[in-house]
Amino acid sequence: MNLVLTVLEIVSPVFLLAGFGTAWTRAGWDYPVEFVTRLAMTLAVPCLIFTALTKTEVDPSSLASISLAAALCYGAVALASALIVHLMKLDQPSYLAPLTFGNTGNLGLPLALFAFGNEGLGYAVVVLAVTTIGVFTVGIWMVSGGGKPARVLREPMFLATILGALFLWQGWHTPVWLTNGLTLVGQMAIPLMLLTLGVAVGRLRPGEMGRSLLLSLLKTAIGAIAALGIGHALGLSAIPLAVLVLQMITPVAVTSYLMAERYGTDSGAAAGLVVVSTLISVLTLPLALAFLL
Repeated sequence: MNLVLTVLEIVSPVFLLAGFGTAWTRAGWDYPVEFVTRLAMTLAVPCLIFTALTKTEVDPSSLASISLAAALCYGAVALASALIVHLMKLDQPSYLAPLTFGNTGNLGLPLALFAFGNEGLGYAVVVLAVTTIGVFTVGIWMVSGGGKPARVLREPMFLATILGALFLWQGWHTPVWLTNGLTLVGQMAIPLMLLTLGVAVGRLRPGEMGRSLLLSLLKTAIGAIAALGIGHALGLSAIPLAVLVLQMITPVAVTSYLMAERYGTDSGAAAGLVVVSTLISVLTLPLALAFLL
């Protein structure tokens, strides 16, 4: 019973805020998703990443280990997903990227924070950084057939990660007034991301639910197996291993739908994966937490 209550205390704020977002859009009230997303991704999340890294007491070598583990996990998941797409005779540009990359920002960061505190958040932002690099390089190549690796260098989240890692490595600190200001801005990130996730999911109109359910379950299973196998092989300790597993089983990100719209692939398929994988995460993420705690 205590374990159940602990898991509920961790996941309830996440799905409650996302539910508020869905209820908001279902009520017909205005919510400027593009503006809020830009605000979160270019200002709030980079501030959160930078302050989380500069304040963390995690050994930099541990952060390097989880970076390597995340990169290897994405490689393994991409290969497995490519095999599934081939065997099921699916359109690769429409399905491969959504099956490879998860919602490590909107869901991964708050879950890691609520479950494992600031230490967990420090590991989670590193996995998010790896995800960001992957999405804007390999991910774009998967969808469009031609990625632009240099684009990631202009992403504020990537720059915040590099700068935060440099401060952590050197033991540097920003002035108190600046730290307080950046922390305050960063505190907007998680509520904004969860509300926006709920709004975006509430606006999507998925199709082919049966296929989306099967693929969502396969994505979750592959991510868990990859994270556990690679995490144990690299000797990750309990908390970074748990964060890695959580991040690798997060549902399909709304950015997959936006990329499908941008590059002219099957946006209906992407929408179905986003909605269904997010819905089943209401069950899979608490189960994973119960196993990992």
